[in-house]
Amino acid sequence: MRALSIAATGMLAQQTNVEVIANNLANMNTTGFKRQRAEFEDLLYQNLERSGTASSDAGTVVPSGVQIGVGVRTASVYRVSDQGNLASTENPYDIAVQGRGFFRIQMPDGSDGYTRAGAFALSPEGQLVTSRGYTVAPGIAIPQEAISVTVNAQGQIQALLAGQTAPQTLGQLELVRFANEGGLQAVGDNLFVESAASGGALTGIPGSAGFGTIVQGFLETSNVNAVAEITALITAQRAYEMNSKVISTADEMLSMTSRLR
Repeated sequence: MRALSIAATGMLAQQTNVEVIANNLANMNTTGFKRQRAEFEDLLYQNLERSGTASSDAGTVVPSGVQIGVGVRTASVYRVSDQGNLASTENPYDIAVQGRGFFRIQMPDGSDGYTRAGAFALSPEGQLVTSRGYTVAPGIAIPQEAISVTVNAQGQIQALLAGQTAPQTLGQLELVRFANEGGLQAVGDNLFVESAASGGALTGIPGSAGFGTIVQGFLETSNVNAVAEITALITAQRAYEMNSKVISTADEMLSMTSRLR
């Protein structure tokens, strides 16, 4: 009986759906987190009677045929890159991107990582780093004698030093964007790395064509909508229950068949 295996694929698909929703809800308060969405597709079909085949010697054909599906599978888990809200922190080293673009991070192994989480801090050497201590490219050092630090919308970092009246420019933040942001590979710690699906990195100055702007003293919150996720969770739960009901019904039918004499 095909219904058993078909319903089993449905339960597995909804289990994946619930896991994706659970991860979204778990990261509701994760800075710069982008929610994910599970997408599904039907499996191959068994042709019991193929449409278009001849049904008589007079040239008539079968108009629709008989196709029986064999279930569903997870096609992808897509990352939705909608802009999250900006929350004020009043911390000069908290930086948010409003619009497209990622901060480029220098990983310990020398490769580049990318993040939307701008909760930065200073290393013992005064360099701007992530919460894990990874350097924010291109590597900007803040002098110890700096009285105040400002970051303008174009990502230019300036500091007012003791004994000076005019701010000193320390460096320029860069943003990176990709043709397919959903193709970036997540590696944890709010970091992504380039993949064959994402396309190559395109670097630019904040505020230039195609790139977002910088907002100092703010952090981008997660773009998870709790109401939408709970609604999707209820839908997935009901779909799981209905597939399990199909399995129970198929089992009862097989039991009735086995009792025939």
